[in-house]
Amino acid sequence: MPKHVATGGEPEKAVVVGLITRFQPKDKVEEYLAELEFLLETAGGVPVKRFIQGLDIPNSKTYVGTGKLEEIKQYIIAEDIKLVIFDDDLGPSQLRNIEAELQCKILDRTNLILDIFAKRARTSHAKTQVELAQYQYLLPRLTRMWSHLERQRGGIGMRGPGETEIETDRRVIRDKISLLKERLKDIDMQTSVQRKNRGKLIRVALVGYTNVGKSTLMNLLSKSEVFAENKLFATLDTTVRKVVIENLPFLLSDTVGFIRKLPHGLIESFKSTLDEVRESDILLHVVDISHPEFESQIETVNQTLQEIGASDKKTLMVFNKIDAYTFDVKEEDDLSPLTKRNVTLEELQNTWMGKTEATSIFISALNKDNYLELRELLYKEIKDMHAIRYPYDNFLY
Repeated sequence: MPKHVATGGEPEKAVVVGLITRFQPKDKVEEYLAELEFLLETAGGVPVKRFIQGLDIPNSKTYVGTGKLEEIKQYIIAEDIKLVIFDDDLGPSQLRNIEAELQCKILDRTNLILDIFAKRARTSHAKTQVELAQYQYLLPRLTRMWSHLERQRGGIGMRGPGETEIETDRRVIRDKISLLKERLKDIDMQTSVQRKNRGKLIRVALVGYTNVGKSTLMNLLSKSEVFAENKLFATLDTTVRKVVIENLPFLLSDTVGFIRKLPHGLIESFKSTLDEVRESDILLHVVDISHPEFESQIETVNQTLQEIGASDKKTLMVFNKIDAYTFDVKEEDDLSPLTKRNVTLEELQNTWMGKTEATSIFISALNKDNYLELRELLYKEIKDMHAIRYPYDNFLY
């Protein structure tokens, strides 16, 4: 099983590696690597340097070119660094080739995310989901673990013990995957029954990119103490609370945050957790308005919602962290084109964000700015939906 990046003692130093390709321009690569470094810090490591190379497509053998790989090698030897993290998924042969050349621990983005999920999982449900995703990631990469036992060259009778070991391990892991899938089926049935037993209350789900403040907003709306911190994937387990605004009760759930390049295996493993989103009536799409790339984060969340079949839900756009929003004042004699960083918060509210088909509101969950307006907006939406669904008890509200 993949080990945690941080194993106690001194934080583990690492370098991160990304590629500029025809599908991935330089500004995007810088953004992805900044996020990869944040993932590393969340896992307990320390990023010390970025390596970026421009290629049409990733090198099929070593991801980067041989010259860049040699540059990385010289740097990690000089700085005594034992961990190199690549921003994209690496195939089994790429992992094997890179490890042989660099002689240190190699992780890719998926492996790092799985490591964080393994550390964050608290309940048996989340642990089972993460364990399944880990084994599914591990299965095609077993050969690199047995590189010292590879098949010898030659014909009949010359096969070494490595392949036997690998096949044995493959069978064990396949059996384990089957067992975990069966266990998750049982859990899915239990959680499905729990959801059906929640009665006729309207269900609201918080969705959004990781680290946008969903759990802070959950605590504010439900007056509870859901774990929240400034790290990626602070929440893995779905938390559901009964909330009452004025005299109208509803269920509010906080779910795992989304992220770019989220491993497909994780989406599959967390299916039952994401069912909470699929079966909700209203989505509160929380956005970190202070993040320089919040628009691409919105796009990532919308794509994930489409993947899981929840893109047609009634959605309220909640632009959070207005207290942290900053902009650059443009001098009068500066004739360069305006950028997103020259736009004030008031001007943003008059753009598509304030005029989107989905109702939108700008808040600070931390400072409670516009909190009452959010409650009123949420109350109106829930009341209207309740009136259509349960017209016989409208007099209660």
